[in-house]
Amino acid sequence: MTTKGAMMTDALRQLLAALEAERQALAGMDVEALSLATTHKDALCASLAGAPARPLTDEERGLAETARALNDLNRRTRNLLAAHTAARLDALTGAAACYTLRRPADGSST
Repeated sequence: MTTKGAMMTDALRQLLAALEAERQALAGMDVEALSLATTHKDALCASLAGAPARPLTDEERGLAETARALNDLNRRTRNLLAAHTAARLDALTGAAACYTLRRPADGSST
């Protein structure tokens, strides 16, 4: 593996670790840890964005796909937490729901 290839693999592995730290921070509702994980994740993404364009190796592709899946899981978790918080606040204040399910005009569920 070339040095550039090793750097890409290392950055992707670090990104996976940052995403796992973000997941744990979300689960523990640890704002400071979430902030640190997000900062680290952003720095790694900037580093990866600056990498020269080249085809990914099978290992790199696997790491990138795993990172994408973890990032999506974290995004869904954040959205659920935000919806739960909004529902609690709405219940406390009697305000209309901030997050509502919108149904298509034809009444279908998709």
